[in-house]
Amino acid sequence: MDKTILIIEDEEDIRDILRHYLEKENFKVREAEEGKEGIRLVNSEDIDLIILDLMLPDTSGYDVCKDISLKYNIPIIMLTAKNDIVDKLLGLELGADDYVTKPFDVREVIARVKVCLKRIDSLKKQRTANVIQLPNSIKIYVDSREVIKGENVIKLKPKEYELLLMLSLNRKIVLTRERLLEKVWGFEFEGDSRTVDVHIQRIRKKLQVKGDKPIIETVFGVGYKML
Repeated sequence: MDKTILIIEDEEDIRDILRHYLEKENFKVREAEEGKEGIRLVNSEDIDLIILDLMLPDTSGYDVCKDISLKYNIPIIMLTAKNDIVDKLLGLELGADDYVTKPFDVREVIARVKVCLKRIDSLKKQRTANVIQLPNSIKIYVDSREVIKGENVIKLKPKEYELLLMLSLNRKIVLTRERLLEKVWGFEFEGDSRTVDVHIQRIRKKLQVKGDKPIIETVFGVGYKML
């Protein structure tokens, strides 16, 4: 597996055994004895998963978990000597994905690492499947109904978004104004086809800047097509 695991743990024996078993599973391993060192590694390297001890010499594992979770979407498995459900729930609320109570069977930790990474990869694939890539670095995130151009969020009104989505799902196909009215506004819409034209103009104004190639083509006398 081409994944990098960061172990933040002050006990050398535990780090050694975790590193040994993780490397046997072809994981890359990075290590930190203290919380601040772990945060520095997260800020400077590509880390896929963190195994984090709750009791660290310089700071609380809770604080490390909270700090990392606020900035990154990296799965965290907490190691804790405490068996109090309140401590475990607090860790989960602060952003941990799972926890293992010491003393632990290292095979259980490895299994939890694999399960966690598999779940994250599955979620990433689902997100990718629900993202529509358009020209000019425009992306439509279907699940969240967001439109992003480059690094900027484009604020579209509900009908503007639905109209853009309908055209995007039918790229290269000419959709008549009547068809767009039917699909976006519904059968009971009492306006006329000029409503579509007005919304297309607004979408173009929000998405296109000087130098961009047009992404919505007007087919005169018929309707519109997403290029």
